[in-house]
Amino acid sequence: MTAGPAAALGAFSLAGRRALVTGAGRGIGRALAVGLAAAGAEIVLAGRPGRSEGTLEALAGMGAAASTVDLDLSSPADIGAGLLDRLPGPVDVLVNNAGAIARDDAVDVDLAAWNAVVDVNLTSLFQLTRVLARPMLERGAGKVINVASLLSFQGGLRVTSYAASKHAVAGLTRALANEWAAAGVQINAIAPGYIETDNTAPLREDAERRRSIDSRIPAERWGRPEDLVGAAVFLASSASDYVNGHVLVVDGGWMAR
Repeated sequence: MTAGPAAALGAFSLAGRRALVTGAGRGIGRALAVGLAAAGAEIVLAGRPGRSEGTLEALAGMGAAASTVDLDLSSPADIGAGLLDRLPGPVDVLVNNAGAIARDDAVDVDLAAWNAVVDVNLTSLFQLTRVLARPMLERGAGKVINVASLLSFQGGLRVTSYAASKHAVAGLTRALANEWAAAGVQINAIAPGYIETDNTAPLREDAERRRSIDSRIPAERWGRPEDLVGAAVFLASSASDYVNGHVLVVDGGWMAR
C-alpha cells in the first residue's frame, strides 16, 4: 500500500525539531528562519548581539518558539564546545547562512580583508558545523544545510575571496557527507542565484551589470529570499533523508542557460 497525501506531506514537517540559523538578521537568513518556523521548527538565531532582534520579533508575531544565542563568526577560534551549554537544547538542523563579501581587483586585495571573508564563509562554518554535528552523530540523526552560491561553480568578478570560499563550501559539504552519511546525518547545500539582498545591491545599482545579469536569467527576474524557503524545508525535513552531499541550485534557471 502506498502512503497517502497526508503521510507524504508529513515528511516535510519540522514539528519537534530545533533549527539553528546563522546570519538571520535580514535577507536570506531571516526568510529561512521564518520559513523553517512556519514548517514547525523551533528556531535559534545565532549571531552578534542585537543583529537578529527584528527576526526574533517576526517569529514571536507568528507564535513560533524562538531564541537567540550570541556568536561571533568572525572569530572561528572562539567557537567551541561551550556553545552547546548556551543553547536551549539539542540542535536537529543547522543552517550555515552567515556570509561576508568584499569586492576589489585581485591584485589589490588586502590579505586581512581576504582572511575576514574566509573566516566567516568557511572556517567558522566548518568549526560551528563540527561542534554541533558531534551530538548529531551520537544521536544518529541531524541535518546540516550550508548556503553556497553560484560562485561555488563560477568565478565571478572582483570577488576572489568570496568565490574561493564558496567553492570550498561546496567541497566541504561533499567531504562531510562522505564521513557522516552512514551515521544518519545529512549535509547538503543550497546555492542561491541572484537574490535581491543587501549583498547584491551594488550589482543592481550598476546599470550595465544589471542588464547583463537580467539577460541570462530564464525566469526573467531576480530571486527573492523567500524563493529559497522550499529548498531549505526539504533539506531540513525527513523528506530528504536519502539526500547527502548535494548542492541544490535555486537560481531561476541561471545555470541552465
